[in-house]
Amino acid sequence: MHEVTFKNTRFDPDVTPFHGLAKEMAKAVGYTADLDVNKELAQLLRLRVAQKNECAYCVILHSKASRDIGISDAKTDNISSWYNSELYTDVEKTALAYCDVLTDGISKDFQRYHDALAAHFNEKEIAEIAAIIINMNVWTRLKLAQGETPFLK
Repeated sequence: MHEVTFKNTRFDPDVTPFHGLAKEMAKAVGYTADLDVNKELAQLLRLRVAQKNECAYCVILHSKASRDIGISDAKTDNISSWYNSELYTDVEKTALAYCDVLTDGISKDFQRYHDALAAHFNEKEIAEIAAIIINMNVWTRLKLAQGETPFLK
């Protein structure tokens, strides 16, 4: 298997305070954070945002992180069509639907997705889920803007 490395092709994110702020947010809700939300679900949400936003860096990173914590290859590889799969639980599907709507920002009935989430999660968990999704949207956009491009060594 070839090792993948990355390089910035547009700009260095450390030339502004933005990268530092994003790192602080990642400590709070990133894939190494200690959260009440199940770590497998949190990782599926991160991977879904990465996939939806077509961030090569984030897809590679979070696919590996998913496998590292024991999420099956089938679930990891099928995230793009979670809604059309029996690999995911009803709870995961509810969270992934919320993730899609929050990432896309196109629902005129966002309350419906929140209410579906509230049937499975408490207020703190919902806040964590929202923060995970928002954090990943920040990171995917940062990596896309800076041009974090994978290449084989």
